[in-house]
Amino acid sequence: MQTIITIDELRSVLTPLRRQGLRIALVPTMGNLHAGHIRLVEEAVKKADIVVASIFVNPLQFGANEDLDKYPRTLDADKLKLESAGCSFLFTPSDQEIYPEGRNTQTLVEVPGLSELYCGHSRPGHFVGVATVVCKLFNIVQPDIAFFGKKDFQQLRVIRKMVADLCIPIEIVGIPIVRADSGLALSSRNGYLSAEELTAASQMHQVLLACSDKIHQGERSYRELEDSALTLLEKAGFKRDYLRIVRQEDLLAAQADDTKLVILAAAYMGHTRLIDNVEIDL
Repeated sequence: MQTIITIDELRSVLTPLRRQGLRIALVPTMGNLHAGHIRLVEEAVKKADIVVASIFVNPLQFGANEDLDKYPRTLDADKLKLESAGCSFLFTPSDQEIYPEGRNTQTLVEVPGLSELYCGHSRPGHFVGVATVVCKLFNIVQPDIAFFGKKDFQQLRVIRKMVADLCIPIEIVGIPIVRADSGLALSSRNGYLSAEELTAASQMHQVLLACSDKIHQGERSYRELEDSALTLLEKAGFKRDYLRIVRQEDLLAAQADDTKLVILAAAYMGHTRLIDNVEIDL
């Protein structure tokens, strides 16, 4: 695996490979890699000839009081994991490389509507930062296919819509959530949790599954289900952010006759904000 830090070098390496007709995949990450990230790389290896992973802690998607400065950075360990998974190239640009004229004058990419819901409401500007950096990475790498985890279901929908709206010729693949044995969705931010908080945090998935079971059993009072699920999260020790039962396609509130749903949830365990979701096909 070759590590590259500049856009020019990455393009010079990938251009002849692209001309050979080789299929190029991109796996964008912010590092501190866990088994969920590695699953993305492993799936990319199956579907492409060349796999490019990026590690960039994107300041544009962090709010003023969020954890940009303390976000875990474990580059040496990440490199070992990526190489073992079959990654071809690792792109690790600096902030200056991605935003050479500074972030305040950076052209922004916004996906209206979707970006303002749920996590977008709780973290204003977050999805503008995500869409902007992902669009830049797409233009830098020019992959044929890109892989994202479904843990951030809303992010995946934002990226899919951006690609469709801007006619970007890239196939977007969503990979199912990888979980700990307890059911907790793997996340780099899980490292912030104490042992006691880790145990309690696993209840989020159990609450979502219980809500899903009720829907499969015929319950269609979705707003009541949301309220009762939020109450259960609070009893488990969470501070609520949101829990919504929505349509998979556009993330709008689910109605009784909808068949493809997803339960989206975000809540705080201590000072750590966790997200999770469960898809439902009726």
